[in-house]
Amino acid sequence: MEAVAKTRHVRISPQKLRLVCQLVVGKKVGEALAVLDFTPKRAARVVAKTLRSAVANARERESVDEDRLYVKRAVADRGPTWKRVMQRAHMHATRILKRTSHLTVVVEERSL
Repeated sequence: MEAVAKTRHVRISPQKLRLVCQLVVGKKVGEALAVLDFTPKRAARVVAKTLRSAVANARERESVDEDRLYVKRAVADRGPTWKRVMQRAHMHATRILKRTSHLTVVVEERSL
């Protein structure tokens, strides 16, 4: 049975978050957390925290063997975009788009 954890309104662009999500899909949970601990990107901390939450959700729901859990899916979807304006020379303005993401991590127990 699969367990899901979601983190919404993360202040990282979905493109940057997807780079880190691709590192852990299909790996065992312990191996995925080890990879995330040594990944030098800010998004790695967010993915690791959500992954730990998914494991806790799986543990709470039923008796699962944590050694057999693996990351079935890690998806970074687009969240709302904050729109800001920065003043430029000669009375012009440039739009600044501050993108946010919704992160979903699904773990499942791998059958023998």
